[in-house]
Amino acid sequence: MPRRLPLDAYVDGVRAGDRAIVGRAITLIESQRADDQALGRALIERLIGDTGRAHRIGVTGVPGAGKSTFIEALGTRLCAAGHRVAVLAVDPSSARSGGSILGDKTRMQELAREPRAFVRPSPSLGALGGVARHSREAVLICEAAGYDLVLIETVGVGQSEVMVAHLVDTFLLLMIPGAGDELQGIKRGILELADLVAVNKADGDRVTAAERARRDYGHALHLMQPRSAGWQVPVLTCSAQSGAGIDALWAKIVEHRRHLEASGEWQRSREEQQVFWMWRALEERLLAEFRGHPAVQARLGAIEAAVRSRRLSPDHAAAELLALFSGRG
Repeated sequence: MPRRLPLDAYVDGVRAGDRAIVGRAITLIESQRADDQALGRALIERLIGDTGRAHRIGVTGVPGAGKSTFIEALGTRLCAAGHRVAVLAVDPSSARSGGSILGDKTRMQELAREPRAFVRPSPSLGALGGVARHSREAVLICEAAGYDLVLIETVGVGQSEVMVAHLVDTFLLLMIPGAGDELQGIKRGILELADLVAVNKADGDRVTAAERARRDYGHALHLMQPRSAGWQVPVLTCSAQSGAGIDALWAKIVEHRRHLEASGEWQRSREEQQVFWMWRALEERLLAEFRGHPAVQARLGAIEAAVRSRRLSPDHAAAELLALFSGRG
């Protein structure tokens, strides 16, 4: 592992847009070491005034929807148009080993070579919500480095995927034609959180099926309350392979930002997200302190054994552990 840098070196390197330092800064905040975590918090505190100006876009989708291919197609276009694009691609971690594939940088080879882009795969480390545990801090580092667009590719569609809505301004759901008919088993909650829906892989002999899927999703969305008041969620078709429809989709993303800014929802949403992540940070810190409390550690093994053997209910076990933590046990 590279030697840890002094705080000022991280701050100056990130502000200068040095991609190597940006990567090392994200590695720092992802570290599980207590001293790295303390340095990471100090880094975010120093950079916080340089953040908040990027458009944060979440990209999720059904398995096989081509999220990485789509992001590369969109990202290379945006870089060519003068944008600086950061991609945070969350890879699923093994529940057993904690390891992850971290293959998105390999899949986005063209975009990773683009000087105006930064592609970073991060392990989810078991965190729910389709985002990595420190995705929010990674976003802030990318913003401080001058990236005006931050794309977050999530693990995939699932019940816990809604967490990404607390991290982004625009939430894009990618679908594919002819995979399981109509709504493809997608949970209603994901559709309700989407700001845009795109049917990808609309090329070759799938064009007709993609158009049919677009109409189906459009009908379903008319029955749902959009995430942003006054915004009718558009459903488009596109092909990351041929490039068809990518520009039109980007135009809708820009239109969505303008809608949020004009209505005041952009600022309100950012403020609510700040408070949400404050509580998330508090929950994580409290849980870490709870697990590390001497009285809890001394009794935890015996209490867990009692729960496993059903001599103690989970609720009573939790109450006993909380009493130990608070000094009442």
